[in-house]
Amino acid sequence: MIQRIINNSATIVFDCDGVVLDSNKVKTQAFYNAAIPYGEEAAYALVDYHVKHGGVSRYQKFQYFIDEIVGEKLAGFGFEVLLDRYAEFVMQGLHECKMADSLVDLRAATPNQSWVLVSGGDQRELRSVFKARGIEHLFDGGIFGSPDNKIDIFTREIGGNIKLPAVYIGDSKYDYYSSAALGLDFIFLAGWSEVYNWEAWVEAESLSWCNDISEILRLL
Repeated sequence: MIQRIINNSATIVFDCDGVVLDSNKVKTQAFYNAAIPYGEEAAYALVDYHVKHGGVSRYQKFQYFIDEIVGEKLAGFGFEVLLDRYAEFVMQGLHECKMADSLVDLRAATPNQSWVLVSGGDQRELRSVFKARGIEHLFDGGIFGSPDNKIDIFTREIGGNIKLPAVYIGDSKYDYYSSAALGLDFIFLAGWSEVYNWEAWVEAESLSWCNDISEILRLL
C-alpha cells in the first residue's frame, strides 16, 4: 500500500517534527520552559495541550495558554514574550536533534516527485534550520510553516507547489485530518510520534503507517 501511494503521488509532503527531525521532545520541553514563570501547574497544562494537539502551530497554542490557562494572571507578560522565550529554547535543539535516517536516499529514490515541507513550526525558523543542516535543497517544492496553519497552507499551495495526487507523511492526528480534508493521501510515522495509543487510532482510521523514513524507503 505504501509503495503504491508513494509511486502514484506527484508530490510528497512532509511534516517536520517527528518525521524529518526527532524534535517532538525538544518542542515539548520548550513549551514547558517558556511557561514555567507561571508555575508548574500552568506549564504542565500547556504541555498537555501541546501534546494532545500535535501539529498545531505555537501561535495557536500560546493563544490558548493566554485565553484558557492563565487568563488574567498574564498581566505584564504577553504573547510576543512567550513566543520569544519559546524560540530561544527550541532553536538549539532543532540544530542538534537527530535527523531521519535515509532522508537523502529516499530523495534519490523518488526523482519524479516534488518534495514539500508543511509544518506547524515557524516558517523562517524551519528554513534557517534546514539550510544550516544541509537539507533545504531536498524540498524543491518549498518549506512552509506558521503563522499560517496547515489547512491554509494546503489550500494555498494545492495546484501550485503541491500537485495532486499527493501524500502527506506526518506523525499526528492533526496532520491526518488537515491533509485528508484537502484530498491528500496520508502515511503515519509512529517511531517518534507523541500520539497516545496511536495503534488504536491508526486501526480505527484504517491508515497506512510505518515507523520511519528508512522503512518507507525499504518498502519502495
